Amino acid sequence: MSRPPGSRVPQGLASDRLGLLYALLQQFGPQRWSRYVREHWSGQRLVVAVPWLWLFLFFVIPFLIVFKISFSEIRLAMPPYAPLFEWVEEGKRLVTTLNLANYAFVLKDPLYISTFLYSLKVAAVSTFCCLLIGYPMAYAIARTAPTTRSLLLMLIILPFWTSFLLRVYAWVGLLKTDGVINNTLLSLGIIDAPLTLLYTDFAVYVGIVYSYLPFMILPLYSNLEKHDMTLLEAAADLGAKPFKSFLRITLPLSVPGIVAGCLLVFIPAVGEFVIPSLLGRADQLMIGRILSDEFFANRDWPVASAVAIVMLLALLLPIMVFQRYQRRELEAAKR
Repeated sequence: MSRPPGSRVPQGLASDRLGLLYALLQQFGPQRWSRYVREHWSGQRLVVAVPWLWLFLFFVIPFLIVFKISFSEIRLAMPPYAPLFEWVEEGKRLVTTLNLANYAFVLKDPLYISTFLYSLKVAAVSTFCCLLIGYPMAYAIARTAPTTRSLLLMLIILPFWTSFLLRVYAWVGLLKTDGVINNTLLSLGIIDAPLTLLYTDFAVYVGIVYSYLPFMILPLYSNLEKHDMTLLEAAADLGAKPFKSFLRITLPLSVPGIVAGCLLVFIPAVGEFVIPSLLGRADQLMIGRILSDEFFANRDWPVASAVAIVMLLALLLPIMVFQRYQRRELEAAKR
């Protein structure tokens, strides 16, 4: 039987409804949720969930978007690519367009192949140079007095206090024909004519080594600083010379730091864009410049996305190696 409009709910019925609502809140409400979190989620899981959520939002989702675009077709519209899934016939039929021609074009075109190989070569040579320069520096810092280490590490990190673009532009002034280096060599009589330093492979190597050298030094220092010095003392007592002790003890123990530093330099150096654009040759492109041209100049987003996916797959193996050595180092630190 329905109540007439404006009639009030009886007090007993209202209290019964409130009691039911209170019981539901007690059973399924925020108190239940907080108790579930306390019982099933430890503090460690909550702390780990934050970076995982960050990676999911800002890496996995953008990667999936780029991966989807790489299978699309170019279209003179906005956005400049065709959707993979499209409803036709007034929404009655779903059509899927999967275009593999972008990957075939990237893997067969001589320009992209030479660009990939050149980028890998530049990154490998730059990483090797960073290792040759960074290892002695990290070793020297790790063996100095604790009061001096902080100052030396601050000097290593100091360039990051200025803009990356300004630091690269500074090398333009140093390496150009009438720059500081050529003028100094001419004034000292070492050379008779200015050297061509700018817009060469040499300038690219100098810029990358200068910019990424701290990424090599810091992991090496972190590893070398933890070495047990009594091992070297025992080797000296047994008659081993310092160089042999270094080769037999220090160098093998520092392999995880070497791998971490090399990967931290190699991986971003492959996709470097600013340094080759400002210091490198115009006739030799790196993969970062190709990506920029395809996205913004040619507006060929599907091909650019395919280039990005191929580059990521090429770097997947070094990333897995880095994670393996990082896991080993963490397990060794726990022991």
